[in-house]
Amino acid sequence: MAGTVLVGTQGWSYPAWVGPFYPPGTRTADMLGVYARGFRTVEVDATFYAKPAEPVVRGWANRVPRGFRLSLKVPQEVTHERRLVDAAVPLEQFVERARLLGAALGPLLLQMPPDWTPSAAARAALAAFLPILPQDLKWAIEFRDPGWLDGPTVALLAERGVALALTDGPWLRRERVLALAAEPTADFAYVRWLGPDRRLTDYSRIQVNRDLELALWAEALVALRRRVPTVYAYFNNHFEGHAPASARAMQVLLGETPVDPAGLRRQGELF
Repeated sequence: MAGTVLVGTQGWSYPAWVGPFYPPGTRTADMLGVYARGFRTVEVDATFYAKPAEPVVRGWANRVPRGFRLSLKVPQEVTHERRLVDAAVPLEQFVERARLLGAALGPLLLQMPPDWTPSAAARAALAAFLPILPQDLKWAIEFRDPGWLDGPTVALLAERGVALALTDGPWLRRERVLALAAEPTADFAYVRWLGPDRRLTDYSRIQVNRDLELALWAEALVALRRRVPTVYAYFNNHFEGHAPASARAMQVLLGETPVDPAGLRRQGELF
């Protein structure tokens, strides 16, 4: 039986989405609740910069329906500042806060920096860090140096049940990433579409046609969901210019019927 692909975006609070995606007049405070009518998951970027306040996390949980999942980035103190070394305390503090989401908590993403190369010291740090991850939570890790995408890394992640994030971005060869989709390292998969650069600044519309890339990824996702129960998949605005449209296009390719933006507003609702 095939698994489920949960397609969403990286973030939700973009003013440029009001009109093209959110109903006109949608307030920032209402965006997550409205977003959750169109998608079943979202990746939270804000947690990368700092551990969120307790009321903020509880507010997220209260704004989404049952079955919705928020995937959180692990704070940069763990990944970029400490580079997984002596990171147990900040990790534990973050996990404690993340658990406040309850059933709405999705995977936790460790996004490693581009200059974190697979040296002997870095590999040792990774091997020592993975065992401290709470096993009742879902973990994914993203490498941006292509040297990490090798057999030893895949084997180590598979041993610990940590998903290798499959990322379409400027650092890694797409062919290699797509090939790795055939050998998931956890009981779920995690996919991210970042785009080749950061020159796109208008997030209100599609500006770069990536139909070919979407078709390649759709084929990979169909195969991947035969191997794992759930695939979490997130689009960045920089992939094509407007992440909600990219996500809906992928839903169509996967045989799903996306929610039309016009249907996000409930009858009689005022923003």
